[in-house]
Amino acid sequence: MQIQPCGPLRGEITVPGDKSISHRAVMLGALANGTTHITGFLMGEDCLSTIDCFRKMGVEINITDDEVIVEGVGLHGLEAPSEALYTGNSGTTTRLLCGILAGQPFTVTMSGDPSIQKRPMGRVMKPLREMGASIEGKNDNFCPLTLFPSELHGIEYRLPVASAQLKSAILLAGLYAEGQTTVIEPAPSRDHTERMFRALGVEIETNGSTITLDPPEDLHAVDIAVPGDISSAAFFLVAGAIIPGSELTIKNVGVNPTRTGVLDVLRDMGADITESNFRDEAEPMCDLTVKYSKLHGVEIGGAIIPRLIDELPVIAVAAAFAEGETVIRDAQELKVKESNRIAAMVAELTKAGVDVEETDDGMIVHGGAKPHGASFETYKDHRIAMSLAVLGLAAEGASRIDEPEVVAISYPDFFNTLERLGD
Repeated sequence: MQIQPCGPLRGEITVPGDKSISHRAVMLGALANGTTHITGFLMGEDCLSTIDCFRKMGVEINITDDEVIVEGVGLHGLEAPSEALYTGNSGTTTRLLCGILAGQPFTVTMSGDPSIQKRPMGRVMKPLREMGASIEGKNDNFCPLTLFPSELHGIEYRLPVASAQLKSAILLAGLYAEGQTTVIEPAPSRDHTERMFRALGVEIETNGSTITLDPPEDLHAVDIAVPGDISSAAFFLVAGAIIPGSELTIKNVGVNPTRTGVLDVLRDMGADITESNFRDEAEPMCDLTVKYSKLHGVEIGGAIIPRLIDELPVIAVAAAFAEGETVIRDAQELKVKESNRIAAMVAELTKAGVDVEETDDGMIVHGGAKPHGASFETYKDHRIAMSLAVLGLAAEGASRIDEPEVVAISYPDFFNTLERLGD
């Protein structure tokens, strides 16, 4: 796909529903008693993989033009699938399902595409085994995974890294465990699971970095409104900040405090981003307006990293257009995403003439010289593809992006939205 430099981006847009919340809405809706109506659901390939897995376990899920309707089967109503569960490219589906499947009375095998089969699962398997789960995996770390019927018990587990997927897998297993389950985080990670648990009537307490769950008798279905995904909005926030003359409003974006690190960093870099129409619901949301501004380099590391881990590729693009040096550290987690996002972004930024260095846990971007267009590789990674598209819009000269269709994982309409804004 060719990407041409564009003029100012102006107008109002909405972005797809939050991917993390969409996954959890289907999972917990399936385990609840009653009918769950989900509006704003992300119709991306990852979330559709979650729907497919639960349909294979006997859950009726209907998709209409404006909502997803889940007919819950209750905590103990899932059925043994007649075939292996296929999670596609979705790490969230794979890891969170581990927690749910660990407590089922049937044997089930789960796998995904070639990317998922390379992504480590050992750190999810470890705490689940401590809870009594019986799990086997390829080389004891990779998919395919097979989970056998087990009696689970609650544990207290200190996470080795701040990971919402790992935390959620343990808490979901805790629904089926005897006694309390406690997770201690080294730093706050996204708390969508905890918020949704509370909405469905689960007793879960957060005290600083400690989350404790008491297993419920059952879950009660509630309707769930999914806000726009701030990870998808981030591409337009950066584009608006680096393309001269831009002024762009993104409507109904989720601004859960555990997810807004990208706003903090961009503002630290000098971006002009304002919030309006704030609604504090189960998941807070608002409208975000970004205007072009001159950016400067910053240091990014420590406790903020879990709050912006998915946005770091496009933040690296912002850094390329900023004056001075931007240091990204403590981001080892980027190495085990859909691609090694550190190596990928360093390689592609270098193609565009950016002075960038790879480090063990991040990168150093020396901004100031305007990047030029290039022929970019996406590494079959949706966030890399969209980050490079933003780079191409603001660069000098045309760019080419291979396999642009990978954006369908989280934002099927991404390129159409860019085209509308550039008209």
